[in-house]
Amino acid sequence: MSHPHPELSAPPALPKGGLRVIPLGGLGEVGRNMTVFEYDGRLLIVDCGVLFPEENHPGVDLILPDFDAIRDRLDDVDAVVLTHGHEDHIGAVPYLLRERADIPLIGSQLTLALVGSKLREHRIKNTVQEIVSEGDRVTFGQFDLEFVAVNHSIPDALAVAIRTGAGMVLHTGDFKMDQLPLDGRITDLRAFARLGEEGVDLFLTDSTNAEVPGFTTSEKEISPVLERVFQTSTKRIIVACFASHVHRVQQVMDAAAAHGRKVAYVGRSMVRNMGIARDLGYLDVPPGLLIDAKATADMPPDRVVLISTGSQGEPLSALSRIAQRNHNFVHIEEGDTVVLASSLIPGNENAVYRVINGLARWGAHIVHKGNALVHVSGHASAGELLYCYNIVKPRNVMPVHGEIRHMLANAELARATGVDPKRVVIAEDGVVVDMVDGLAKIVGKVDCGYVFVDGSSIGDITEDSLKDRRILGEEGFISVIVVIDSQTGKVVSGPEIHARGFAEDDTTFEEIVDPIIAALDKAVSEGVDDAYQLQQTIRRVVGRWVSGKHRRRPMIIPVVLEA
Repeated sequence: MSHPHPELSAPPALPKGGLRVIPLGGLGEVGRNMTVFEYDGRLLIVDCGVLFPEENHPGVDLILPDFDAIRDRLDDVDAVVLTHGHEDHIGAVPYLLRERADIPLIGSQLTLALVGSKLREHRIKNTVQEIVSEGDRVTFGQFDLEFVAVNHSIPDALAVAIRTGAGMVLHTGDFKMDQLPLDGRITDLRAFARLGEEGVDLFLTDSTNAEVPGFTTSEKEISPVLERVFQTSTKRIIVACFASHVHRVQQVMDAAAAHGRKVAYVGRSMVRNMGIARDLGYLDVPPGLLIDAKATADMPPDRVVLISTGSQGEPLSALSRIAQRNHNFVHIEEGDTVVLASSLIPGNENAVYRVINGLARWGAHIVHKGNALVHVSGHASAGELLYCYNIVKPRNVMPVHGEIRHMLANAELARATGVDPKRVVIAEDGVVVDMVDGLAKIVGKVDCGYVFVDGSSIGDITEDSLKDRRILGEEGFISVIVVIDSQTGKVVSGPEIHARGFAEDDTTFEEIVDPIIAALDKAVSEGVDDAYQLQQTIRRVVGRWVSGKHRRRPMIIPVVLEA
């Protein structure tokens, strides 16, 4: 198996007739999926998603793929293929189109409708879009694309076969093999087998559930659990799920209709996405079932179901605000039932349990994945992946979409089915893989970091500034202002100390005042007269004191003024 190496250098020129694969996100993480394919001087992008920030990213709204590797080659991009409509696959499209608005977008009807609403929010107009369905085959520049139906936790997901002069790539996107899906649209294994017969030279496969043995549970298994919730709940039911999980919302709608409850959406993205799904026929809403959320306040609680965003504990989401009792019109009452119908994305555990505890404190009964079957994964487990390797019989395999442990587990599955270990490539973001004469191997690496979106600014936040924010949030802040005589170097005013994150007590810093003055006097007597060096003297004295006294490492801002 080929592993990435930290000392990889920039890749050489792509040999004539070869295919280059550059993952810019989604390998080594769950989210931010984006892969660039290069053939004969032209580029094809598959997916362009975002990663959501964790607690160690204070003030960050979104994390984008790093476009730097292709920024000066955007005119060479023939198209962007979008496998499905989840944020981690489409969320960065507006940011890419800000740089070149006429890159053609290719995707299914629902996927492009969800992208379209994002583009309108970003005021990006006159884009080129081509709706495709399973079975369609279209050519964009150097790339012959064939689309295959796959089952996932959002309707209308597609795998894509990319044919070039260097061979055929089959990219699964996110998929699973639910044999009894709610919409009857199963993963087209016959098409996978047909492509395998033709010859798949490089197979890019979803790794998210590669560590999970067996087969992923069917969506239909959730219905009895929801039915039990609706039978036993005597007050309101609040269901939190992803704002794009049309199938889950459909199950809740059906249960509500059967039990005589009205349904209301809470959360802007839920209202928007389900409106799109309903308009396009992916969501069946019985007449009179859906009402405005504000109207639920005047209804008997046993006649209401709220479908909310915030299943990952996002601090500004509807469910978090409900848990904190500061939502505009939804107030949790004792006896309400809250169903968290989603997975727990790695890194979000603390935020989710904070919300669960907040809801429980007000007397709500919480039903979640830990105590009931209210969510099934959207990704293929090990049994399904083995099945795919056996019918596709790929010549080369490159696991995608997952943390490193997921990709390594996926690679083991490929090897177990007989794929030559030398042809199983483990890459990470930025690692360049070339397929030349039918053999895929790592050839180098491009710079590929996180790009942080903070409000309206993109890429202005660096790791250093994030580190500063973390220090401010966790360790506090101390400013020290000193005025010295420009002639004698003696302290004539101060030190004046201001702090955040420490006890609000005027005496807290009294004992450090004299050591600061003594250290400055000593530095001046030794000939130090540079303001910067005097500031560093203050920083050292305060830093040592606060570390010893408070076991903290705050941000220290010394200011030395001359009088």
